[in-house]
Amino acid sequence: MSPLRWDVLLAGLVLALPVLALGLRGDFTAHEVAARLPWCLLAGWGAVALLRFAATPPRTPPARHRGAVPSPADPDPDPAA
Repeated sequence: MSPLRWDVLLAGLVLALPVLALGLRGDFTAHEVAARLPWCLLAGWGAVALLRFAATPPRTPPARHRGAVPSPADPDPDPAA
C-alpha cells in the first residue's frame, strides 16, 4: 500500500492538526513541527492499514469442482442404466 494514497494522506493530515496547532500557538518551534509531521504520516499509514486489514473479509477456499468424467473409484451415478 502506497503511503501517498488519498486516505493515508487524509488520515495523516487529521493526525497532524494538533501538531500544527501547537506550532501556531508557539508551544513547538518550526523545527519540532517539521520533525513530527513525518510521524503523523506514518501513523496515518498504520491506521489505514489496520482498518483495511480489519475490514477485509476472510478468503474462503475455492469450491472443488467435480469433473464431467467420473473417476473409476466413484460409484455409478445411474445404476439403472
